[in-house]
Amino acid sequence: MTTTIEVNALRVYAYHGVMPQERAVGNEFEVTVHVKYPMQAAMLNDDLDGTLNYALIVEEAKQVMAQPSQLLEHVAHRLREALMARFPLIEGGMVRIAKLTPPIPAQIQSVAVKIEW
Repeated sequence: MTTTIEVNALRVYAYHGVMPQERAVGNEFEVTVHVKYPMQAAMLNDDLDGTLNYALIVEEAKQVMAQPSQLLEHVAHRLREALMARFPLIEGGMVRIAKLTPPIPAQIQSVAVKIEW
């Protein structure tokens, strides 16, 4: 059985970007995290200690997003590393970082980087 905990479309204001203006003014970002995690104990016993509390994933994502980077690739990697260090029982997952209003002269919903492991 595969068990996944999902945090979908967490909105965070942060200061990531290559251009100096992006790091000065900031932008709206959307963070999605899916992690494969053993949660059989939670399913059987209805006990939070048998799973990964998604509020802790949100906390970790906010902390990582608060540290400016030039590239979304770097942010996604830092978030993956932080999650793996804090929650060593994670068996795999996905991190997606989307910039909702990129400084590109085009009609575009967002740009994003996604890593899976």
